Amino acid sequence: MKTKTIVLIHGLFVNNTSWKEWKTYFEAQGYTVHTPANPGHAGNPIDLKKNIPSDLKDVGFDDVVKYLSTFIDTLPEKPIVIGHSFGGLMVQKLIDMGKAVAGVSIDGAPPKNVMAPFSTVKIVWPVVNFFKGNTAFLGSKEWYHKAFFNNYSREESDKLYEAVATPESRKLARDPLFKSSAKLDLKKPHEPLLFIAGGNDHIFPAEFTKKMADAYKDKNSIVDFKRFEGRSHFIAGEKGWEEVAGYVLDWLKKVN
Repeated sequence: MKTKTIVLIHGLFVNNTSWKEWKTYFEAQGYTVHTPANPGHAGNPIDLKKNIPSDLKDVGFDDVVKYLSTFIDTLPEKPIVIGHSFGGLMVQKLIDMGKAVAGVSIDGAPPKNVMAPFSTVKIVWPVVNFFKGNTAFLGSKEWYHKAFFNNYSREESDKLYEAVATPESRKLARDPLFKSSAKLDLKKPHEPLLFIAGGNDHIFPAEFTKKMADAYKDKNSIVDFKRFEGRSHFIAGEKGWEEVAGYVLDWLKKVN
């Protein structure tokens, strides 16, 4: 029987509320959809910006992996995992661990053994900044406009910031650069993976997402790549997200 359970995994700088429309979309297609909030990330983004959770600064890569894998173990079947940005790295990790039947990485972050380009390092430097220690990071409206909401006017971007932006753990952002657990086996057989890239993504350029997909070497495992022209890093929430979700749905019908 085909899997009808989906786990949507959010990325950095936002939380699980960013998946609201996707949850509704896939539930209408007959799926059971879960949108867990990573440790330290639960709540209304408006409130989280005003009162940053005290435990957020201590959340790391292994904490999120353990949380998600433990959550998946409570489900009645192995799920499909779909993740955005850092959530895309979580998708790759969960596939590597054998925790899912298929995975979709949307504008996903790389594992430790795939080097990100300098343009990525430059734009995420404010959060990985080693001089700041393990503190919580809250991006400015200017930073979000440059990194996330670059397909919107500044006025529209500022409104999205109020509704969507959340504080982040610097430790969580840095860990994949150093943690051995963030290194994946890109040569072994694995369940189907789809990598989606936005042609106007300022954090992870589409060419880099293609490089990440090409890093998987097992000839008998499915690895697909799709580029959506003109889409930003906010691809899963910006205008036209339905086209992206529809593409994912069609792909899942083929591989699952």
